[in-house]
Amino acid sequence: MNAVLIAVLVMLVLAVSRVHVVLALFIGALVGGLLGGLGLDGTMVAFQDGLSGGAQIALSYALLGAFAMAVASSGLPNLLANWLIGKLGVDSTSARTKTIALTKWGMVAGILAMAIMSQNLIPVHIAFIPLIIPPLLAVFNRLQIDRRLIATVLTFGLVTTYMWIPIGFGNIFLNDILLGNIETAGLDTSDINIFTTMTIPALGMVVGLLIAVFFTYRRPRAYVDKPITVGTDAAEEPISRYRIIVALIAIVATFAVQVVMQSMDTEANSLLIGALTGLAIFLATGAVKWNQADDIFTAGMKMMALIGFIMITAQGFAAVMSATGEVDSLVAASAELFAGSKAAAAVAMLVVGLIVTMGIGSSFSTLPIITTIYVPLCLAMGFSPVATVAIIGTAGALGDAGSPASDSTLGPTAGLNADGQHDHIRDSVIPTFIHFNIPLLISGFIAAMVL
Repeated sequence: MNAVLIAVLVMLVLAVSRVHVVLALFIGALVGGLLGGLGLDGTMVAFQDGLSGGAQIALSYALLGAFAMAVASSGLPNLLANWLIGKLGVDSTSARTKTIALTKWGMVAGILAMAIMSQNLIPVHIAFIPLIIPPLLAVFNRLQIDRRLIATVLTFGLVTTYMWIPIGFGNIFLNDILLGNIETAGLDTSDINIFTTMTIPALGMVVGLLIAVFFTYRRPRAYVDKPITVGTDAAEEPISRYRIIVALIAIVATFAVQVVMQSMDTEANSLLIGALTGLAIFLATGAVKWNQADDIFTAGMKMMALIGFIMITAQGFAAVMSATGEVDSLVAASAELFAGSKAAAAVAMLVVGLIVTMGIGSSFSTLPIITTIYVPLCLAMGFSPVATVAIIGTAGALGDAGSPASDSTLGPTAGLNADGQHDHIRDSVIPTFIHFNIPLLISGFIAAMVL
């Protein structure tokens, strides 16, 4: 059996069995490397090379965490949470019966908006979740909101936004990585509108969200009020009007810098420069004092440390999988089942993308691996350039929702498990896998057939 497939299955079984994700990734990489013929030494060398390649990820998460903590120190997240609660008619002791429905759905809509904006307007990615969600857990408990519902809403906002809207993280995924790698593989994409191309796959995500919100997790679920262990420091910061204004200016500046850099078509990482710009504004205006800068950076890195470490470990896993050379054979084995059928080819490519991303935990890392194989395969099977982009984009996005090592599931868990009542695998990974990967498979197949 294919070494990549076995490695992913081993990793998933261990993770579901409550083995820590970092250890599950490491063991899965060892199994895959040994079965792929790398030997112990070759496997470890490939794994270590992958870890070193995660330096930019580590820096990105450190800066995002620091920027998020700077925003938190202004009191803006707490102000937003309090405003949301007050606007919807919920006080600190009770929720009136006639406003429960309005409160619940208004809060869900607000969290969805925050998740979407975290990918572009306020590019802190998942760093906002440990700051915004823990203060709201008591309200969730009072309203008996199923936290699996919140996990699916957060994951939808994190994933669908970058795979559909080419701004912020979406610009990196769609333009820099997806179209960039496809052009490198020899396919001209200059006439392709990436937004419209990815609309059909994105609509599959929308369907999954609607099912989760209005059917699967609509019923009340009881939780116990327990002490919050994450995000309490940010919640205790005093709210200052001056710092709120500076925070808003920093957010706008961070967004503007990204847009300008993207229009310049530079190879520099616009997200990192934007985060640095926002931090510089906080420091220059005194909203964050120089003698507090170390504490802000330390707190930000501490908040994102576990997630960043898992993502770096996933890079090691990905490096081993690439070194085995068996991603190619996995696609080749699937190709034998095509029998000249475009429909069978589309399904096989999408499923392989799901398997690879589930193991790696990052759509951004999956695309470079599969693109060089998929482009000539799609052209040989007669897919149009637009359909080729849709297939590869969907195959890359598949598995991000529902992977134990994905920041799209780790982020929601970091906030929702602040009181120890939200299991990563059972309450984040499995619900998001079911509600997003299945519809995405179907919508990706439709896109491949009609575009």
